[in-house]
Amino acid sequence: MAVFPFDIHATDGAARTGTLQTARGDIQTPAFMPVGTAATVKGVYMEQVRQTGADVILGNTYHLMLRPGAERLARLGGLHHFCGWGGPMLTDSGGFQVWSLSKLRKMSEQGVEFRSHIDGSRHMLSPERSMEIQADLLGADICMQFDECTAYPSTHEQARTSMELSLRWGERSLERFGDRPDQTLFAIVQGSTFEDLRIESAARSVSLGGYGGYAIGGLAVGEGHEAMCRVLDFTCPALPTDRPRYLMGVGKPIDIVEAVYRGVDMFDCVIPTRSGRHGQVWADTGPYNIRKAEFAEDDTPLDATVNCPASQTYSKAYVHHLIRSQEMLGQMILSWHNIAYFQDLMARMRRAIHASELDAFVTEFRRGLT
Repeated sequence: MAVFPFDIHATDGAARTGTLQTARGDIQTPAFMPVGTAATVKGVYMEQVRQTGADVILGNTYHLMLRPGAERLARLGGLHHFCGWGGPMLTDSGGFQVWSLSKLRKMSEQGVEFRSHIDGSRHMLSPERSMEIQADLLGADICMQFDECTAYPSTHEQARTSMELSLRWGERSLERFGDRPDQTLFAIVQGSTFEDLRIESAARSVSLGGYGGYAIGGLAVGEGHEAMCRVLDFTCPALPTDRPRYLMGVGKPIDIVEAVYRGVDMFDCVIPTRSGRHGQVWADTGPYNIRKAEFAEDDTPLDATVNCPASQTYSKAYVHHLIRSQEMLGQMILSWHNIAYFQDLMARMRRAIHASELDAFVTEFRRGLT
């Protein structure tokens, strides 16, 4: 398979900034990937997503295989063509849904048999089927190995059993993925919060060879911010320096800032658009609720420091009115702003790393949270 060139331009402590070169365009790291679960970044046009500075978006294998169907997407030209996104796209493997929809599935060595949450139909998702969907049918640029997202909390024995299964599924994923000059496959490191398991998972994944990057899975599942940081402290140094590191499903801005500080390169999360649908506006001080009465006559923009029409053009009073009136435009404006804010945060961290000023940036960011 392709191992996309990953050029690191600058480092500052454990943090680094670089460029991951894919066949569909470059990804500037550290990078935040807006989530396009069902071939859409909810409430935002793809042109707007690109204008915020996003280089890459994420698609969801589980949801797309159920609706509209992976084979249908292939007949319609693949996921990029279907949704109008011409840049790089990463797809998850379906492993997170194996964890989150545990009441609807039966897991075995072969894979996961589950009932659709939509219509109850039965499906089998295995490493081989996940690779077929991601690489052959959806046409993702970056695919993820099929894995089991380890539940939290877990005992050491439970975490080891889960980790071993993910490693075996990773080998099968690699074999099925094969040689693809324009696509790459990332490994997923598991092990819950146990240092020995995380380091072993990383070492054994690296020893398989061929992976284009390494993801850290099984976090943002209830362990909390401090535990997440502790896991990153001992996991990131165990991963190759010449491959991108991807922290899956994270997260809040403070989580991202702390993870970049520890050497993570890529992130994804539904928070920007989910918050937008619920009236939350993200800023360096944390999220604020635009529904509050204090904004009813506030004529200032959502955030004049963010270079985005949603952030600079519309007043807090106007968006307050839209959200209180249940007008969908309010949710769209907030989702657009929140994605732009996250992209602006990544750009500021890239500049801080280049200038060897990340320590000061992180200190100030921590201090500014309310």
